[in-house]
Amino acid sequence: MSLLATDNVKKYFGETHAVDGVNFTVEEKQLVSLVGSNGAGKTTLVNLITGLLRPDGGHIVFGDKDVTHMPVFERIKTGIARSFQLVNLFDQLTALDNVRLAIFAREGKIKAALSLADSDESVRQEALDVLEEFGIVAKADLPAGSLAQGERKLLDVAVAYALRPKLILLDEPTSGVGTREKGQIMDTISAVVRAGGLTAVIVEHDMDVVFKYSDRIVVMHQGQILADGTPGQIREDERVATTLLGRG
Repeated sequence: MSLLATDNVKKYFGETHAVDGVNFTVEEKQLVSLVGSNGAGKTTLVNLITGLLRPDGGHIVFGDKDVTHMPVFERIKTGIARSFQLVNLFDQLTALDNVRLAIFAREGKIKAALSLADSDESVRQEALDVLEEFGIVAKADLPAGSLAQGERKLLDVAVAYALRPKLILLDEPTSGVGTREKGQIMDTISAVVRAGGLTAVIVEHDMDVVFKYSDRIVVMHQGQILADGTPGQIREDERVATTLLGRG
């Protein structure tokens, strides 16, 4: 059984069929890249999976649960987490406190987070461990807003990871950074995902990143899935070459 499966999922915005009858599956412990040109429907599909949008048709199943109409916080409880293309952090808080807040939220302690923050040593240590895994523990006590863009990207993923999901969806984790930083970011993310036995879906435009790090690549075009296969299969797919890679 797939960890995630969408069945004929649709989302329309007027005459625009952003997601048009998509059947998308993800197996456990896969790192899947979701690619396509701007407007292909990638982020809309991720928003449907994570609950930020409600579908106009179809079903979304995660594990053995139908999550189609489940609110965001319930999906997080089932094991779905995400990061955003535009980093979604509390810039005035330290890197450590951003991760600690995620842990408090996971544990249902968010109302008491401020009073517990300095006294709950187990949460502090777990947050430090997460920052260590992402290579930014040295920046733990710095405000998130003061971090370099690549570090902010990693912190955003670390916050999602601190929720201890089964599936993590990452929306363009390398956007806005230089070529060298892209490799460093993806080396870190890939290592954490694989060491933790997680499943990841990454929305990405940089095809060098996609081909290097993916177990599987799913190509969207005009709201539908155009191709689905290994990096080698996608490289040789003439439809992809024509619509996405500009060959032909």
